[in-house]
Amino acid sequence: MKRRQFLAAAGAGVLTVTLAGCSLVPVIPKRPTSTADDALGWIRHDNGRYTLWLPSAEMGQQISAALQGLAAAELGVPPAQVHLQLPSTRHIARVRATVGSASVQDFALPLARACATLREALAQGQTTGTLAARDIAPSALRSLQPRTGVTKEAAAAPGQLHALVTGQPLFAGDTRLPGLLYGRVLRAPVSAEITSRPKAWDETAARADPACMAVVQHPRLLQMGSLGLGIVARTPSALDRIEAALAVQWQVDDGNAFEQAAIDERIDIDTHLRRGALQHRLRKDELPTDTAWTLDLRMDVPLAAHAPIEPRSATAQWLADADKKDIALKVWAGTQDLFYMRDVLARQFSLDAERIEVQACRIGGGFGGRTLCTVELEATVLAQAVGAPVKVQWSRAQEFAQGFQRPPSSHRVRARVQGGHITHWWHALASSHILFTPAAMPVWMQTLADLAGDSGVARGAQMPYDVPQQRIEFTAQRLPVHTGPWRGLGAGPNTLVVESAMDECARHAEADPLDWRLQHTTDARLAQVLRRAAAEARWPERPASDATTLRGRGIAGGIYKGVSYAAAVADVEVQRTTGQVRVVALWCAHDCGLVLQPDGVRAQTEGNLVWCLGMVLHEQLPVARSGVAAASFADYPLPRMGDIPPLHVHLIDSSAPPTGAGETAMVAGAGAIANALRNATGVRFARLPVRSADVLQALSTQA
Repeated sequence: MKRRQFLAAAGAGVLTVTLAGCSLVPVIPKRPTSTADDALGWIRHDNGRYTLWLPSAEMGQQISAALQGLAAAELGVPPAQVHLQLPSTRHIARVRATVGSASVQDFALPLARACATLREALAQGQTTGTLAARDIAPSALRSLQPRTGVTKEAAAAPGQLHALVTGQPLFAGDTRLPGLLYGRVLRAPVSAEITSRPKAWDETAARADPACMAVVQHPRLLQMGSLGLGIVARTPSALDRIEAALAVQWQVDDGNAFEQAAIDERIDIDTHLRRGALQHRLRKDELPTDTAWTLDLRMDVPLAAHAPIEPRSATAQWLADADKKDIALKVWAGTQDLFYMRDVLARQFSLDAERIEVQACRIGGGFGGRTLCTVELEATVLAQAVGAPVKVQWSRAQEFAQGFQRPPSSHRVRARVQGGHITHWWHALASSHILFTPAAMPVWMQTLADLAGDSGVARGAQMPYDVPQQRIEFTAQRLPVHTGPWRGLGAGPNTLVVESAMDECARHAEADPLDWRLQHTTDARLAQVLRRAAAEARWPERPASDATTLRGRGIAGGIYKGVSYAAAVADVEVQRTTGQVRVVALWCAHDCGLVLQPDGVRAQTEGNLVWCLGMVLHEQLPVARSGVAAASFADYPLPRMGDIPPLHVHLIDSSAPPTGAGETAMVAGAGAIANALRNATGVRFARLPVRSADVLQALSTQA
């Protein structure tokens, strides 16, 4: 098919187009539950060849290997005989987004039933016609039988690993098309929460560059309050030159300017508590009115970025269709929700959704950040404007400035310890929105949604321990920087605070931190991972300090989304003279039910532990001049290879249904590191991240 020519003049001039009226209500993601009949559309058999269209995005979690191995086991063939294809809206029916570590939980059983149905049909000689999936009990499916010794794998499914290490084109940035052009959308250097638009630019200078194809004004280049200006070039290297030549001047609503102090003020938990009860309560038990609290702990966790290795990219191509029935638009994107992308583009361009194909590409790090339609819309607008396929690749600076971030949070925990147990617990926290992200929800809609409460903010705030009287409450405040889903949502920061407070209570009771946790739980699976992590670390053999180095050990545990369990033990060393903190070992016990792909689960757990290390010791996204101030990794400290200790991951053999693994260890790793630092220094660091200067100051105060 030929490319559709939407505009006759697609040269190097300024293209200004009008936008048809759109609904004020944003497109809402749909979250269907997949059935085995749906899964029959994922697995195909043709002339002895099996093809699996993945229902999930592959973003490094090795879901391709897990589902490929499951399909092969159920079909009774080697994994290499199951050919993998990344999903496309044209080849599979609508599925849930790849979020919440739920891919195996959502797709394993339907796929296993579909493969069993296909296997039986082929065994009976049926090679054509329509199949109806059988409702086979999990206990009768080959691929979902409990395995023992999950430390070893036989005939492991390769997934996309071979293609990845041999440099085959997998990512959106690898897309190559005849006549491909390259685009960028320039935006004011402020948060998209602030109204901004291009005011003036030097078009003549831009057009003097022979690689300049177009400068595009279009109302569809609006992302919340930020209206962008598009440029299209023959080569990607020309984009920087054209941007510099344009010298865009921006009109910015200075009345909403902000600095870091404004963010700190909006989420300050003590300010909110002085006003009375917080907006949402997860537990509402009555608490004592006197002030005889054993523990009164304030902790603050800063803004953090996704920091994926791959900045997002998308390629859009408009296609000729004389009958107006076939595909009119095709988009290649690294997205966690390809059907939501299709829905947004259908709304924006007044197209039937069936006439848009979104082809998913491998994602070089998603973590919840690839759920909105951003670069995909930019590429589509520019491609329509110039009548040619256009690729838009965000720079690292754009990834920091234009994506949404993990919200900061401010916590206060009060607890009463009597008779060797916690009898009363009060956890109050203030944060910003996660599931109700302001990057997609206007103020009025977020205000309505807030009546229900953002469950992403609350995730992990409910403690996994048995305490008779509890009050757990939170509020979410819209911030001038956009926040949203980040690995584990609120579970990482919230469980860090819970586990820190648990350790302080144990210290007050003069109890061993492991025994203290075991005394406060009746959950056998939580107790199991706590005991396993402690046993692997040889918990009683605490590291000893010496004249130059303080040493400490900490433990923490938790339950992710009520279904997956993790516990961790950390050992740290602190140099007395420099305050330098080093995590020297991490042990983690992990229970996510039946493990389909052990190497993948271990890899995900290790990734979680590194994120936890970053949360406690490194990561804080700087804010200045009404926006994110980081433009590169030089501005945003991350754990480096030399910071990573030996990681000992121990998977629990389980016959329970498979659950999530991609985010589970977030509930344990950060708490273990923070508690080890407390054990080494005798100081509970209440504001993260903990830097060497903070440690030196605390040690000098102690002295």
